[in-house]
Amino acid sequence: MAQEIELKLALGASGPHALRQHPRLANHRMQRAWLANTYYDTPGRALERARIALRIRRTPDGYLQTLKTAGSGQGGLHARGEWEWPIDGDELDIDGIRQHAPDTIDEADLAQLAPRFTTDFTRERWDVIEADATIEVALDIGTIHAGERQVAIRELELELKAGSADALWKLAASLADGVALRPANASKAQRGAALHDGWTLPDNAAELRNATPRQHADQAIAALDALGDSGEAEFLTRAQHAFWSLAEDTNLATAVRQPAGWLAETLDGPQWLTPQFGQHSLALLAALDAHCAELD
Repeated sequence: MAQEIELKLALGASGPHALRQHPRLANHRMQRAWLANTYYDTPGRALERARIALRIRRTPDGYLQTLKTAGSGQGGLHARGEWEWPIDGDELDIDGIRQHAPDTIDEADLAQLAPRFTTDFTRERWDVIEADATIEVALDIGTIHAGERQVAIRELELELKAGSADALWKLAASLADGVALRPANASKAQRGAALHDGWTLPDNAAELRNATPRQHADQAIAALDALGDSGEAEFLTRAQHAFWSLAEDTNLATAVRQPAGWLAETLDGPQWLTPQFGQHSLALLAALDAHCAELD
């Protein structure tokens, strides 16, 4: 099993073009590949409930089967278990799951696995050295399909290949200078499941009442993820409430409260996802990390 550590960022409509032109990537060779993926689950959504993603990916070189466990994720940064192995075709390799990732999926659930949704996208990839770290920069552009429904993929993933995770934040901050982006927590698997079943979030008032500052930020990110795919104004309101909760907390430093208030106010505008929105989002998360470090 490998551990995948990545920072996920959602891009605005102008983001892909701006990213390709960004000076930080100008002297790096870009590789492009088309990837088609089918995600599997049981009729009772056992994998979704366990936050497990199981997919078959068709690549130019053949088929890969991948299983990812829930792991942990906050503020766009994700760390989770990942198993991946080549298979002969587009049929699930059940024995491979038993061999490579034993005990991750119950035998009863293995027998019920079936296709649930698909993702088709082009991946543009750069390998970047940031300080002493090696980072894969992957820009995914395409579509998630669930039945007759579909949503766009416009996603940037910074995956740590070697070195410290701090380098992911430094690279993200440099890319935010000119690229409209924001931290995102929802994976393609989570987005596909929500497209299939509908977006839902826990009761906002109850969540906010007992949340930590970092949880407030994650609630805002989750709401913006839901807004991006559903277009429902309720999620915009939820994101604003979470940001205002941080901005109005007098126990927090100005470095937290100021960007939180700016983000809440900016969400009132029609074109809020700009490079400045990304810069303030990343500044907020950095300030929250510093706040949490002081409490430890």
